[in-house]
Amino acid sequence: MSEPLALTQSLRGTREIRDNYQVFRLTGLIDAFSESAFRKVISKCFDDGPANVILDLSKIEFIDSSGLGVLVQLAKKAQEHQGQLQIVTNPRVTQTVKLVRLENFLPLQPDLATAIAQITGETHS
Repeated sequence: MSEPLALTQSLRGTREIRDNYQVFRLTGLIDAFSESAFRKVISKCFDDGPANVILDLSKIEFIDSSGLGVLVQLAKKAQEHQGQLQIVTNPRVTQTVKLVRLENFLPLQPDLATAIAQITGETHS
């Protein structure tokens, strides 16, 4: 069951907790304006667990360097909690990540099923 997240006017989302991971579905903009709320809310959810997190950014319209900074922080936080971070992207998000050469650090996935398979170790068709 999804619960709404208190973010900003320009960034909206939901959180769903499953067996050993949580899925965040986000829409809108991850920029300097929304970065602080995004970081605080997702970090708190990370701390509450589970430590395996999927960020579904497939509906994100724009992400800037401050948003990328939060993704890097969350990837490090996942490692600290012995969890995984998987990021579902769209072409715009992928292009921005590649522009700053973070594609080898941030685990980008083409869809939710692939991200789930990375965490659960199961294959999908």
